[in-house]
Amino acid sequence: MKYPLTKLAGGCLALALLAACGEADKALPPEEPVTVRPELLEPYISRPITDDVMYFVMPDRFNNGDPSNDTGGFGGDASTHGFDPTHKGFFHGGDFKGLTEKLDYLADMGISAIWMTPIFKNKPVQGNPVNMTAAYHGYWITDFTQIDPHLGTNDDLKTLVDEAHKRNMKVIFDIITNHTADVIKYEECFPRGSDPANVPLCAYRSKEAFPYTTKGGPGGDAINEGFLGDEPVHQTAENFAKLTDQTFAYTPYVPAGEENVKVPAWLNDVRYYHNRGDSEWQGESNTYGDFAGLDDLFTEHPDVQQGFIDIYKFWISEFKIDGFRIDTVKHVNDSFWQAFAPAIMAHAEAEGIPNFYVFGEVHEPTPERLSHYTNVAKVPFVLDFAFQSATYQLFAEGKGPDVFAETLKKDVLYKPAKGDARSLPIFLGNHDMGRIGHFIRRGNPDESLETSLKKDLLAHALMFYSRGVPVIYYGDEQGFIGDGHDQDAREDMFESQVASYADNDLLGTSKSSADNNFDAEHPLYEAMQRFTMVKRVHPALRHGKMTFLHADSEPGLLVFERTDETTGDTVLAVFNTAAYEASVTLPQFSGPLCFIDGTEGEMNGAYTAPALSWAVYEKTACES
Repeated sequence: MKYPLTKLAGGCLALALLAACGEADKALPPEEPVTVRPELLEPYISRPITDDVMYFVMPDRFNNGDPSNDTGGFGGDASTHGFDPTHKGFFHGGDFKGLTEKLDYLADMGISAIWMTPIFKNKPVQGNPVNMTAAYHGYWITDFTQIDPHLGTNDDLKTLVDEAHKRNMKVIFDIITNHTADVIKYEECFPRGSDPANVPLCAYRSKEAFPYTTKGGPGGDAINEGFLGDEPVHQTAENFAKLTDQTFAYTPYVPAGEENVKVPAWLNDVRYYHNRGDSEWQGESNTYGDFAGLDDLFTEHPDVQQGFIDIYKFWISEFKIDGFRIDTVKHVNDSFWQAFAPAIMAHAEAEGIPNFYVFGEVHEPTPERLSHYTNVAKVPFVLDFAFQSATYQLFAEGKGPDVFAETLKKDVLYKPAKGDARSLPIFLGNHDMGRIGHFIRRGNPDESLETSLKKDLLAHALMFYSRGVPVIYYGDEQGFIGDGHDQDAREDMFESQVASYADNDLLGTSKSSADNNFDAEHPLYEAMQRFTMVKRVHPALRHGKMTFLHADSEPGLLVFERTDETTGDTVLAVFNTAAYEASVTLPQFSGPLCFIDGTEGEMNGAYTAPALSWAVYEKTACES
């Protein structure tokens, strides 16, 4: 069955036709259609990112518009071309044509920016015969100059971008500079001719124990005479010209048949990689170690730095896209970003894209750690993992709203070159960690699906009405839950043949992942429409400052105001994360208020909010 949303009752917001408060102060008929008011959006080329709602999509798992490219033009079986729609770790057939076909589905939901997982040509499969998987996710790039043939052609991509722009939607590419596909091997742990099924991990070898100037570590012959190291002060062409011998830690080599698999050609040179073994995810290895075996680029090298600037300038010039999400930012040295980000932003400006949006993935849960990358590394913005961590604690762990309030009160720590924390992309879950629906179910295994749906709606309402740029993870608007993280959170939107996907319950519908899930009447889809429309009408909810008025230390009430500094538009928001009514007395509830969205509470001296509810009120229009 489908679980109905609470309809708007009263207030000054009409879903199809917005009017000034007092002109539409009546209950809406249940058949009233939802419109996301596209006419309120500025043109994509000049629109500030704070006006956008973003959709994060994995093209392979979204919609198959052209079955002829399912195998990417490769011969052989799935171990060669990577296509197996029954296996959660292989390609399933989604592509650019399929995404283009569904642009109206996204626009009608209120999406104004699409962020895609990497689309560049990948090594189709990796791993030994026991753990082999495919590059459907896009993070194993071999050719940075062309798109992956599993997704279509350059013309298909151009059509997608053009059609998105016609709908006033931005297109954002996911890019990588930290690593390439796993091609380089080390003689010490993968001797030539050895059995790939018995390859051990290559332990990380540090700069202290294995310096650049000693062959193979302590006691080895002196090599690379005159090389001064790779610290920022020494990152010059003259210094790196002296780093000629690459056997300081391991003996790297490229297996036969893969010598020229990477593009541009300079990527085939082992000089441009750290070659120190697998990351231990801490200390020096965080930036110098191979990312789960992937070839870790020597991003301190000036040739690598300039090489990636040139690569990504090309994509901006060629397709006039609107932004980059940068993968694995914290695994790259700060000096790389200090050069890369300004060069990319300046190039986009020169190409007539004044609001090019660059944000980095820094998987850190606190503003203290995240802000390093905007303040020191000079990445324009970062994905707000602190916001995600706080919402996780609210809805999966049952923490009080004070956790959320205390996290966002640290917004002053972010000091980007332009803007502030209001331009950070905020999210509830993703393709690596899992979905908000899964977090809610895992943290509350005995509650009903109906209750989980209420919490899911409440979490999304909080994301839309808080400061930041809301990011919807594909499928969340159809109630996807998933079985966990990584591959278990990457279900197909089209009919899935993966057994562990097809048996999943979904929130808000009787469908499963075995069905086609593009239901424009799904309660979560309809909620995204309403949230988007409310944001578009109220400047305070797009870029207003956020002031916390109350936050309980146990599940209960969170109250905040948002005020737009230019127009004076002010809204008051109340969220109750408890499974029971909760009350608070605040002077802000004593003046005139216009109900906008959610479920209206009772005002009898104190404000009483229903269980698991939100309510948003307009202040400014009602004061007269």
